[in-house]
Amino acid sequence: MPPENISPAFHSISCRGRLIDLSTPKIMGILNLTPDSFSDGGKFNDKNAALKHAEEMVNAGASIIDIGAQSTRPNAEFLTSQQEIERISTVISDIKKEFPEVLISLDTFLSETVKFGFDEGIDIINDISGGQFDEKMFDVVAKTKLPYILMNINQSYNEMHHKEFFPDITLKLNQYFSKKIKDLLQKGIHDIILDPGFGFGKTVDEQMKMIDEVQFLGFGEYPLLIGISRKSFIYKPLNKSPLEINGITQKLHLKVLRQGVKILRVHDVAEAAKTVDIYLNS
Repeated sequence: MPPENISPAFHSISCRGRLIDLSTPKIMGILNLTPDSFSDGGKFNDKNAALKHAEEMVNAGASIIDIGAQSTRPNAEFLTSQQEIERISTVISDIKKEFPEVLISLDTFLSETVKFGFDEGIDIINDISGGQFDEKMFDVVAKTKLPYILMNINQSYNEMHHKEFFPDITLKLNQYFSKKIKDLLQKGIHDIILDPGFGFGKTVDEQMKMIDEVQFLGFGEYPLLIGISRKSFIYKPLNKSPLEINGITQKLHLKVLRQGVKILRVHDVAEAAKTVDIYLNS
């Protein structure tokens, strides 16, 4: 087991000229503009509801709002970039007007949606595909000069939830990250955040091992984002629903924070904020 409370590495990202210090962990609140996401589909796909929820998350302690228009649960409907853009509408710019200090992350694997989001004012690109679902993605990211969240996932959209056992999941993740980081650096993309991809093509045992060994991902060179909120590897073994696992989720959040994780991507911002406080005062 890794040691707790390891010395945190210094990391920062540059968002449109703002240097964001990640020495204190940040909370990324999830804003799904979808009718079919697995735990909150349809709750915030109305513009007014989306803005109200964004306000609630900012007030609860989120410094990043992650906006997504496309569900990536198994068997979800595939949306084109135009459909994503129609769902997003003016939500990005509206949030920016209301909360100019909050960072906006756009959750998309389509480069045309990134272009739209950049014009609307996004600060971070959150691409679950690692550039694998849209061959133009890395070139577009490079033009924006925005920070890029690099997630581990299977190579194709249709197989993103396919599970293949690997003897050493940490080694597999680091091999993937090493190759992708090289590709990103060659494009001139240097502000990179690593996401090991909980919930995508990994067994329960592999994901629990990832929790235990998260400090070894990326060898400490890049900030880590962890997204375990309401994930099935936690609630299914417990025979619970996604909404009944907040307590165990916060224990796991505390565990990864003590290993140096810099960003928690969550649905329950207020609870995550309490966990960050516990971490900072322990």
